[in-house]
Amino acid sequence: MQKTKLIVSSLLLLILLGWATAVWLSQEPDTFDVVELANTTAQPAKPVVGYTTTNTLIHVTEVLLHKSGGYMSNDLAPPFSMLDNMPAWELGVLEMVRDLALSMRTDLSRSQSQSVENSFLKLAQPKLNIDHRSWAVPAAEAEYEEALRLLRSYRQALMDPNNRDHQFYARADNLRDLLKAIEKRLGSYSQRLSASVGQDRLNTDLAGDVQARQSTLTPGEQLIKTNWWRIDDEFYEARGACWALLHILKAIEVDFADVLQRKNASVSVQQIIRELESTQQAVWSPMVLNGSGFGLLANHSLVMANYISRANAALIDLTELLSQG
Repeated sequence: MQKTKLIVSSLLLLILLGWATAVWLSQEPDTFDVVELANTTAQPAKPVVGYTTTNTLIHVTEVLLHKSGGYMSNDLAPPFSMLDNMPAWELGVLEMVRDLALSMRTDLSRSQSQSVENSFLKLAQPKLNIDHRSWAVPAAEAEYEEALRLLRSYRQALMDPNNRDHQFYARADNLRDLLKAIEKRLGSYSQRLSASVGQDRLNTDLAGDVQARQSTLTPGEQLIKTNWWRIDDEFYEARGACWALLHILKAIEVDFADVLQRKNASVSVQQIIRELESTQQAVWSPMVLNGSGFGLLANHSLVMANYISRANAALIDLTELLSQG
């Protein structure tokens, strides 16, 4: 009897320790002040145009790699391999990091289409595209750390008044191109989240152009529904992407202040930021609930989709505003 009690107590203790470890590993990082961080990092100098956005990209990536439990997406050993919410969150953050890094390489650091690519960014951006689950030869963390080293070199070069080869161009067209990429990203998240309850969707792929064609025929109507096992993954991936985008837009608000003021668009950015802040509210339920639209239980995916759709609608309006002369 005594031996049985010891075994049961040991199992309960093991379960309790596993649960506590899982809770600690699944803690999402807090938001941070991009302006304060940039001012602190740049001391004793004053941040130049582009510094805040670059510094935010660097810090978001640092948080991705060095948060509680470190980077978990490519871990093979338990308990890390048994958790899926945080790896999904990491993927969402990484997708936004990739979008900004690509924009910085192709647009924000170049004066025009025929200009030469920035030497640091052309090396850093591909390293962020390594498979997030790669654990060896190369390991994802090693590639991302190398990208961070190159981004820090670019950040330092921006602050050197004698170095004219490394620039950041805060122009309306550059910002518009970045926002266009983000629009598609948010639109995808909104659709994937909405599919948590299943949707009969009409095929609008070729709408608006009678001459349009596509590679293979698709049904005119089909049921889209997220697999039950994937619902929480979709939720946390979108949540991670919104966390990263929230900071990126706050940095854009600083570096593109003159452009936004000239277009009277500062309030539009602030509204988008407000919607994204709503996506970061605490989830009090122990699991992501998936009730029907008007059922007894909440549907966290639909709530998240609502905030993202509103942010995306404001983002589309902002892009149109930037397109106007």
